[in-house]
Amino acid sequence: MFPFFSDFTDVALVLLRVMVGIIFIDSGYRSLKDPDARAKSIGLSKNLTVLLGLAEGLGGVAVLVGCLTHLAAIGLVLVMLGALQKKIFVWNAGFWGKDGYGWSYELMIVSMLLVILCTNGGRFVFL
Repeated sequence: MFPFFSDFTDVALVLLRVMVGIIFIDSGYRSLKDPDARAKSIGLSKNLTVLLGLAEGLGGVAVLVGCLTHLAAIGLVLVMLGALQKKIFVWNAGFWGKDGYGWSYELMIVSMLLVILCTNGGRFVFL
């Protein structure tokens, strides 16, 4: 119906990558800033929380700048699948969850990562 929008696909993919990158960089930073408190809040060990924070931070940077975008998106999807598993099967949170702590957010991020994965983040990537 509006074919001229397809001219902006690569720009839209860059904006999507920027948004996803910022989310994961911030999440990784929070995990690394105070790993003890973060580990306690998500029910993981401190070492695993630090590893998770590094994975999120580095994956977020890679997606943001468009470097090894496929690998970063796959890694971040795996991180989010872990978060989904925890919320659905361990914490028994509903889709919207109590007080907004459901798994709808994680599912949305996985969907965004799948778009990045299937398109390699658009034309404006390095590797």
